[in-house]
Amino acid sequence: MLHEIDLLRVDLNLLVLFDAVMAERHVGRTAGRLSLSPSAVSHGLGRLRRLLDDPVFQRTPKGVVPTARALELAGPVGRLLADARAIVAVARPFDARTTSREFTIGAPDGATTLFLLPLLARLRREAPGIDLRLRQLLPPGRHRTQEPPWQAAFVELDARGIDLAVGPFDDVPARFDVQSLGEEDFVIVSRPGHPFAIAPGLQTYCAADHLVVSQAGDARGFVDDALARRGLERRVALTVPSFFMSLALVSATDLIAAVPRRFARAHAKQAGAVVTEPPLLLPRFVIRTVVTRAARADAGLLWLRDAVAAAAPPSAPRRRRK
Repeated sequence: MLHEIDLLRVDLNLLVLFDAVMAERHVGRTAGRLSLSPSAVSHGLGRLRRLLDDPVFQRTPKGVVPTARALELAGPVGRLLADARAIVAVARPFDARTTSREFTIGAPDGATTLFLLPLLARLRREAPGIDLRLRQLLPPGRHRTQEPPWQAAFVELDARGIDLAVGPFDDVPARFDVQSLGEEDFVIVSRPGHPFAIAPGLQTYCAADHLVVSQAGDARGFVDDALARRGLERRVALTVPSFFMSLALVSATDLIAAVPRRFARAHAKQAGAVVTEPPLLLPRFVIRTVVTRAARADAGLLWLRDAVAAAAPPSAPRRRRK
């Protein structure tokens, strides 16, 4: 562990070099990425090895392979550089027209579809230098953990693994800043001609084989709770980790699935699936954007959050159910 005074003698650009080599796993590609010569990269790696007292990267015929110590350092170094870039970016006045910042948004794919295409169009017009990185977020299975369902997303925000989270977040800790994008409800998707699409009643619904979107493979969800209140149950024949995958599968099988209404409106027809109203009352969820409270000092991130909010379509009207 370096003492504070030792930092005066350390070239912190070596951490930038470490991060680039970790990403590229190749000296030549790293040289191109950093606009350096391969010999300069090799020289820098030599200094890095002496600094860390570890080989760091081992040469192979196809590039370099990180050592165990390098793999341990990859996460902390990446977070340190991300924080440093954010500090420098916040220190400069934000100008959407000239900025070259990178932002990472975490969201379920069912939520991403609400804003992504309009957001990309706005970035092209107003902030062409902004780069986006999307990360898929889904809650863990309810029976797999005692943590709140979206705890992993909050941890990622704290660690600066993501800059902005978008999803159906409840009970958001007070250390975050939250804005609502409106409510979302669910509809049922199936292949054309499916028995449920033809006769969309509770009996046909419960008799069908169901697909559930779940990161952890948990087959029970809010639909099962709604059925249980009526003394009913269903068979979940398949779980998958994304809503886009669910559309592709239901259009080609006898499975049916519940997906967000605005997601289905945007993608079901293209996927070859038909949309049917659910035969029972299902809960509605509030879609929210979440950032750390410290982000209120970051004009660039606040601009992006507002752009996401402006890109999201209005909530679907509330529909009556028996």
